[in-house]
Amino acid sequence: MPHSTMLHVRVEDETKTQASEVLAAMGLTVSDAVRILLKRVVTDQAFPLEVKVPNAQTRAAMEEARAMAKARTARFDSAGALIDDLEKARYP
Repeated sequence: MPHSTMLHVRVEDETKTQASEVLAAMGLTVSDAVRILLKRVVTDQAFPLEVKVPNAQTRAAMEEARAMAKARTARFDSAGALIDDLEKARYP
């Protein structure tokens, strides 16, 4: 067996817990998932997920979503208001 080394990664507790549960359902550990990721990086000579810089519209939406989550507010007062807005966007 080749020599191995320890890798330390910092993630939020909740992220680790949720990822561990999902991976366990697949029969994998977090360590298995990290090994798979790193093997793919080496094999493909690329990051195995598409990573893009968000455009201005997406960045604005992300900022709005973060602000709304922080303030615990919603863009719409009701489901009906959301549906009305979607209808207006679909049929201008």
